[in-house]
Amino acid sequence: MPLRTGETCGVPRTPGRYAADRKGACRVKDRLDRRLSSAAGLTRSRARSAIRAGTVTVDGLCLRDPAAQIAAESRIALNGERLPDAGPRYYMLHKPGGFSCTTGDDAHPGALVLLDVPGRERLHFAGRLDADATGLVLVTDDGDWSHRITSPRRGCMKTYCVRLSEPLADDARFALEHGVALRGESRPAAPALVESLGEREIRLTLGEGRYHQVKRMIAAVGNHVLALHRERIGAIALDPALAPGEWRALTPEEIASIRA
Repeated sequence: MPLRTGETCGVPRTPGRYAADRKGACRVKDRLDRRLSSAAGLTRSRARSAIRAGTVTVDGLCLRDPAAQIAAESRIALNGERLPDAGPRYYMLHKPGGFSCTTGDDAHPGALVLLDVPGRERLHFAGRLDADATGLVLVTDDGDWSHRITSPRRGCMKTYCVRLSEPLADDARFALEHGVALRGESRPAAPALVESLGEREIRLTLGEGRYHQVKRMIAAVGNHVLALHRERIGAIALDPALAPGEWRALTPEEIASIRA
């Protein structure tokens, strides 16, 4: 049922989310009909009709004026369903094993199902992990930003904790640190940074992202990866407060670090 103007849908109204703050400084960013049209994929005329019909809420408050000015951080819902936030979105996810960084298949569901956000079908992974790998993945709808992570020319460094089937021999470590030849490729892998964490565990940092690269590098030196966990992408480290399957929005500083 359409709401009466000013009705709050049972959601507490958040002071200052739109209009003006306590000092009277207006924090408006955009017209409601324009935001609704973009977020819901509606024509501008259909967006105006939905607003006038009372089916649109902003931070739980029903607004009927298509020209209402709302803040960028305001949350919009249409027929009770929250719409994607304005502007590009950036998240980190602690990916558990058994989830794919694709749309999923019969054996492995897509990891995007772990993000409980509206419009998640518009998101993509800025660099993938194998289904059996765990750790940090970055999720966004900003193609230019993700390209800075995945482009080989950018050389964005990624750090992995790798558990091996056998101790890493000295000559194998030397090969990893100086560019190991990969099967089926004419160009060797770029030199990697190798740190020993235990008899059968290393920390590996590299600036490339070829297909199954870490596993192929380890196989090329006669060893085998038993477990792979990504700890860091560029300056962004996996938040230790996130359990496997949990996620959070990136901070402005983390977002900006990829553009630096």
